[in-house]
Amino acid sequence: CSPTQSQDALHGRSAILRCELSGPADMRFWWTQDVCGEIRRVFVFYFSHGCGCCCVSSGLERGPVTMNEPASEAELEEAERIVLQCHIDGHPRPSSKWFKDGDQLDRKDRILMLTSLSTGDSGIYSCCAQNAAGKVCSNHNITLNIIDESVPRVLVAPVDQVVLRDEEAVFHCQFRAKPPPLIEWFHNTEPVLNKSRFVVYANGTLHISQVKQRSTGVYKCVAQYGENKQVHVEAALRIAEIADMGERMFRVFTAGRSERVRCDPPQGQPEPQVWWERAGARVASEGRVHQRNGDLIFSPTDGSDSGVYTCVARNTAGQKQQELVVTVATSPEWIVQPQDTRVEEGQPGFLHCHARGTPEPRVTWYRKSVPISEEGSRYKLFSNGTLRINSAELKDAQTYSCVCVTEGGSLIGHAQVLILEKLKFTPVPQPSQCLQLDRESGVSCVAAGRETPIIHWSRADGADLPSHVSQMNGVLRFSTVTRADRGNYTCVASSSAEGEIRAHVHLTVGVHVEFKLEPEQTTVYQGHTAVFHCQASGDPQPYVQWMLKDKLLSSSSSSRFQKMPNGSLVISDVTTEDTGVYTCIAGNTCNIRDTAAQLYVVDEDKSQFKMFQTIALSVAVAVAYIIAVLGLMFYCKQRRKNKRLQKNRAGEEPEMECLNGTCLNGHRMSEIQEEVALSSMRPSADSEKQQSCGDKLHFPRAHLQTITSLGRGVFGEVFLAKARAIEEAEPETLVLVKSLESREETHRTEFRRELEMFSKLNHAHVVRLLGICRETQPHYMILEYVDLVLNTFKSFINIYKLACFQALRNIIPFPNLCFSRVFQGDLKQFLRISKCSKADVWAFGVLMLEVFSLGELPYPALNDHQVLEGLQAGTLRLSPPVNCPAHVCSLMSRCWASSPKERPTFSEILQTLTDSSTDTKV
Repeated sequence: CSPTQSQDALHGRSAILRCELSGPADMRFWWTQDVCGEIRRVFVFYFSHGCGCCCVSSGLERGPVTMNEPASEAELEEAERIVLQCHIDGHPRPSSKWFKDGDQLDRKDRILMLTSLSTGDSGIYSCCAQNAAGKVCSNHNITLNIIDESVPRVLVAPVDQVVLRDEEAVFHCQFRAKPPPLIEWFHNTEPVLNKSRFVVYANGTLHISQVKQRSTGVYKCVAQYGENKQVHVEAALRIAEIADMGERMFRVFTAGRSERVRCDPPQGQPEPQVWWERAGARVASEGRVHQRNGDLIFSPTDGSDSGVYTCVARNTAGQKQQELVVTVATSPEWIVQPQDTRVEEGQPGFLHCHARGTPEPRVTWYRKSVPISEEGSRYKLFSNGTLRINSAELKDAQTYSCVCVTEGGSLIGHAQVLILEKLKFTPVPQPSQCLQLDRESGVSCVAAGRETPIIHWSRADGADLPSHVSQMNGVLRFSTVTRADRGNYTCVASSSAEGEIRAHVHLTVGVHVEFKLEPEQTTVYQGHTAVFHCQASGDPQPYVQWMLKDKLLSSSSSSRFQKMPNGSLVISDVTTEDTGVYTCIAGNTCNIRDTAAQLYVVDEDKSQFKMFQTIALSVAVAVAYIIAVLGLMFYCKQRRKNKRLQKNRAGEEPEMECLNGTCLNGHRMSEIQEEVALSSMRPSADSEKQQSCGDKLHFPRAHLQTITSLGRGVFGEVFLAKARAIEEAEPETLVLVKSLESREETHRTEFRRELEMFSKLNHAHVVRLLGICRETQPHYMILEYVDLVLNTFKSFINIYKLACFQALRNIIPFPNLCFSRVFQGDLKQFLRISKCSKADVWAFGVLMLEVFSLGELPYPALNDHQVLEGLQAGTLRLSPPVNCPAHVCSLMSRCWASSPKERPTFSEILQTLTDSSTDTKV
């Protein structure tokens, strides 16, 4: 064959290949295109005789960058030059370019030679080639790392070491550099110097003999080079140790289940290795019971697995171990089941519950589904499962349940407890009791038992019960208690099954405690004396004690507290700490009762103005009451004058009498009797009149805002308040409110009478009634409030100084209140200008009686009917009060003289009072 000559072809152009053959006629030929090596395009022709082929190529052949010198990378460190070759071929021959880290170098040959090597020659080297066929780059590049020999390089680095105490430790350290570096050792931050236990060898090795605890820490090997430059490596030295393992472990498993128990290695240096052993032999790494990575695995559990296993931990410091007790649980079985039980009341009772199993069954008792504990000492639980009822009670008659439990199963048993009730008193009669004299009374005796007992009372001395004493169903009944009923009595309860029981009772006869005088709320200044009154009656005479803040008061506890023989409590030199509720306790052998009152102690400096307002308000109310009485007197006077002009022209005025502070003559007496009779027959008229008054003056209770309590009167509490829109053109008005809290009919009637009186009076010197609240209890009377009495009541009233004036009976008492002389001028002016009759003199005497008797009604021992009869018969006469000064008593008596001519004139009264006021305390 004669193959065609090599032919160059341009990319994208046509090419003609010739192939001339000579040979036998049956010779065949064909063209084949194949790849020869890495030539991009090859045409190969084959002869039937296999004589050869001809390759034709065109373009570029990609290749790697190789290092011709030195022969290996290991020799780079010693090489003085490096020769690289770019293996990219092509036809025509391509031109080459070199690159380092992507930057083109000024080299165009296929060979790159590097001399005078330095660290700056380090990098990635690549090449690219280009001819008429195109441009390609190397498919494999070379990375050069040129080392600075002046920088020390680690040849041998020290490693961490764990050694036993007092053993030796060796740290090796080697660096390579030109010139060789200076090697130093440091322990933590301190340089290591050659001494008894530390040696640093010339090759850099550090040897430590007899390692102590202070020898442990970080050791640093430092190579010094250049000017203050260094390279270092370090390692730690520790003393070998191993910590103790935990206490014995217990595990209870159910048979047939997969279980796993972890063995945590203890802390130690170096880290300990752990494994499981049983009976001194390692547990296998495979099988039904095996160990893996510190876990003991049961797959599954079996009864034969019960036993002791040991977790072993070991390192160079020694060996530790921890035991594991494995129990494969079984279901419990009965030994003794609970049985129904009868227990005598008050006696101990036992319920048994015994079972066997693996592990020992846990026993719990339940009563009405509630677990039983030993708290309260009613029950005792024994370790074998027995329950003891320490002292049986009727409520213990229940169903009890016993539950026995293991991890393998549980059992439950039930038992009924029946309590046999004993004969007893329910409750036991009190051994000492008191009967109310002259009252119906009874003493009870109740008993119970298995059978209904028979109850019988008898006197302890064997005497028969008197006729007024009976017994039925255990109750000893006294129809009317007498002194003879006192003594000892016996209650006997009996039954045929249980015999009899007895209770002895001592009966006394007396009168229960009742309070005659109860303490009232009191307000006093700091440093003054406070008095609480408390008197009680009873038989035997009650003993009175006082209590403050749950503590009994006595003179021994503080000399400032004195209990008087009549029961009153006197507190001297009071302080703000004495403020509180004081309770009076009165008791005798029959009963005990108590009553309480509040004490307020006020700082005089801080409350002086408030107290002045309160005193002024109280005086105002007292004055209003007296003026109202005078108004009624003038009303009576006018009517009497009219009748006297018609019936009596003899020159002498008829004889006067007084009924409840109202002046009456003989003719008027018959008129009053008629009015009383008519009023009793027509109760609705007064009711309608009050209803009309209430509708007109009704004021909403919600529009009242309480400011402060001023005290208590006979009707109830009196307080200062703000009333919203009670006066025209005033959004809020300061008012005085009197409440009706008393339930006594006389008080309620007097309250209604006072309401009606105020509703009819309209005078510049009389406090006005502004409103009424009667829609609910207590009823309120809303009166005009005057800030200062001197500016409001420009009238006559303060009959000179009435020493420590206590106000009238329905006015608030103030123990330290005394009227001032400034009122005397008003009184004198009134007496001088008054042109009154002798009947008015009589009325003025009644006024003095009201004042000096502190508002007491005349004839307090008589009812209204008896007063009327006495006045009609002419047998009743007014008399001065007990505590009235002698000259005032004499003046009162002269005012009430039977003959009007014997009564003094108002000028004489004025002169008498003026003369006496200069040298007396009246």
